[in-house]
Amino acid sequence: MEPRKTPPEYFLEIFADTTSVHDVLKGVLNLIFFHRYFASIRPVTFEVLDFTLPAINDADLETLIESRISTLVRNHLSSVAENENGKNGSGGGVRARIAVEFYEKKRRRSGHWFSGLAGKGEEEVCWEIWTLDVTIATPRTESERSKVRKAMNNMLHKAALKILAIVNRDKDHIPPITTMDSNPFPYRIVVNPRTDSWGNRIGFY
Repeated sequence: MEPRKTPPEYFLEIFADTTSVHDVLKGVLNLIFFHRYFASIRPVTFEVLDFTLPAINDADLETLIESRISTLVRNHLSSVAENENGKNGSGGGVRARIAVEFYEKKRRRSGHWFSGLAGKGEEEVCWEIWTLDVTIATPRTESERSKVRKAMNNMLHKAALKILAIVNRDKDHIPPITTMDSNPFPYRIVVNPRTDSWGNRIGFY
């Protein structure tokens, strides 16, 4: 049995305050999917901070993105509540992580001792991961809010350029489209994924 190759993983540093984190994450996730969603789509635009970003007009994807961002924000609020003793400081932040994983459907190989079970049907094999390391700031003063706003704009600009550079440079690992399904590559969006394994995650679409 051939060893399973480790999929390429790309990391993005995301910085936002509590009032903007939802829109910032929604914008970055949509930008990733815009370049990795190979189904026929009608692109739309999404306004976030000082930028206009492309987005996917797909109800299921939008619902999943909204759900995962809401989970991340709830986790953040719980962490803040547990640290209201002042450890976070006036400009402190809470770190979280959200990952997007793309999979290809492969026919299970027969000929193994368990071929009676695994030799039938398909399996999903991950071929790319995008991991967003998220820092959520809580500015307390107008001066801090101004600085955070500038930092968020710089971050979003860098993240967008990095995504564009990666999708234009790294193409050889993208699997061939061998299905007539409307979405040839299932995907998952995972909040605070385990770093040691991605085999037990849920959320296929």
